Parts: sequence; structure tokens; C-alpha cells
Amino acid sequence: MNDLQQRYEALLQPSPELIADIARIEGDILILGAGGKMGPALAKLARTAVEKTGITKRIVAVSRFSEAGLAEELNAAGIETIAADLLDDAKLQALPLIKNVLYLAGTKFGTTGNESLTWAMNSYLPGRVGEKFKDSNIVAFSTGNVYPLTPVTMGGASEDLQPEPLGEYAQSCLGRERIFQYGSRKYGTPLLIYRLNYANDVTYGVLLELAKSIIGEKPIDLRMGTVNVIWQGDANEIAIRSLLHCAQPAKILNVTGPEQLSVRWIAEQFGKMAGKTPIFMYEEQPTALLSNAAECTDFFGYPRTGPKQMMRLIYEWLTQGGKTIDKATHFQERSGKF
Repeated sequence: MNDLQQRYEALLQPSPELIADIARIEGDILILGAGGKMGPALAKLARTAVEKTGITKRIVAVSRFSEAGLAEELNAAGIETIAADLLDDAKLQALPLIKNVLYLAGTKFGTTGNESLTWAMNSYLPGRVGEKFKDSNIVAFSTGNVYPLTPVTMGGASEDLQPEPLGEYAQSCLGRERIFQYGSRKYGTPLLIYRLNYANDVTYGVLLELAKSIIGEKPIDLRMGTVNVIWQGDANEIAIRSLLHCAQPAKILNVTGPEQLSVRWIAEQFGKMAGKTPIFMYEEQPTALLSNAAECTDFFGYPRTGPKQMMRLIYEWLTQGGKTIDKATHFQERSGKF
């Protein structure tokens, strides 16, 4: 496990391109919603990149920090932490004004049956944040779920395709984008809408879910037969570097791997690793939730970590007892109910 841990941590180190870009970013960096799946690694990546430049720049992480020990872990890494519920307006207004904001706050899991909180987090809160940080550069995390399902032969939805969100989660995410865009237009705030799908780490993601299904000999639903994936470390790099590309009007950017991967093919690859034959159910449909990443790769280059490298690492991590996060992506969902 030590060798595996080292290989995993090597993939979390900042690239030369990130180190160069973070030196160009003027001012400190504030991460709102830093306690989720991506936030802690994002904060650590930014801190490490800053240290490698030798410059002085604060990295400030804001979250409720409900996970025991997380705030202390980030503090030990040189990251300032502020415990705050962002829906508590007094706590939001008390936050320091910082020039660069990475907005990760939001709700997806458990949307069905708790729609009002989903809309409050995903659409109401961005208005308050946009007002508070109107003089900052803002990278606002969103999702490819705002796009409709598109024909697999189309090559994925590009940024100029009009959103057609399916279900209340995706609708509220489009609401988040529109409210941030309103604030950007009203106050002249430089903004980048960061439409992500799907980030993968050894602890969570589409690839981990499929590996678990193969090992557990569970049937794999093929109706959403094609997916995009990107390594979390690459996605975090792009998020930080995107602070240099905030614009007014807002820049919209699809963030994912450039490949469109067959779910059947992924399952078969894991099947070879496990020495098991995948069990499939249903058939691939002609449409899927796919994003075209051509603009992203034009800006930032090809992701450093490719699909097969991710899959090998995730499989080893899982079979050697590495810690994982029990939060499904629901990537198979075709009706928009999360």
C-alpha cells in the first residue's frame, strides 16, 4: 500500500503549468464549499503550488467542516480555515474579501424530497455570494447536467449548446449559473462557469463505482452507455488556472476528459483486472450525458492522467483496502432525479 500511496500522491502534485499560472494570479485565493469531495485536495494543491513558487499567497478554505479532523488537517498543510454555514448570511458577510474565489458549494445528493434546500444552495446562495464578492474573480463550479442528453454520435455538448436541464437538480444548477451571470453583468465581476463531469479519484467516481460492480459481480446498467471522466487532480488544476480566464461576459467552460468512454469497455477492462466477466443489464441508448472538452484542452492541454492510468490505480486502491467515499455519482440517471 505504501508504493500505491506514493504513486497516488505523485498524481496530486502541481504541474509546472499550474506553478507558473499561480504565480500570475494576483491576490489570495478563497475556496467556498471546501469540505466536499474535491475541496480539500483543491486547497492542498493550491497551497503546494504557492509554496513551490516561493511567493506569499493565502489559501483560505470555508466550509461547515462537519467531518471531524478535516479543518485541523488543512491547517497543518498551511491552509487557513473558516467554519461557516454559507446560508447563514451573518457568517457569509463576515468572510474576508479576497480577490480570487473558487465556488464549490452546492447540493446534489438527496435532491428528490429536499428540493427547497437544493434550490437555496444552488440558486439562492450564489446571488448572496455574487454580491459579497462582486469585486473578485469568481470560478463557479457547475455541471454538465445542465445540458440535454445528446446523440453519442454528436461528440458531446459544446459550450454554445443551449442548456436543457432535466430534473430539479440540473434546473437549480442552471439557476446557479444564471444568478452568477446576473451578478457578473450587474457589477462587472469577472466570472468563469466551470461545467464539470465527471471527476474521478481513488476514493469516488464513475470508475470506482464500475470497479466495485465488477468485483462484487453486480449487474451494470448500460442505458447511459457512454461517459466522460477526468482525474480529480487534473480537474482541480484547471479550476485554479481558470482564475486567469475569468471574463465579463462570463466565460463558460466544459471541464472533462476529451475521450467519450464506453461503459461496456470500462467494465470489460476492470473485468480483465479482476478475472471476472461483467454482468450487463439493458442496452446502450443512442443518447447520453456527454460534454465536448475541445475548448478545455485548447486552454489547458490534454489532462496529465489518462483513463487507463486512472483505472489501474483505482482498481489497485480498491483491492488493497484503500479508503473510499460512499457517495454514488448516479451517472446512470436519465430522468434527472437525484
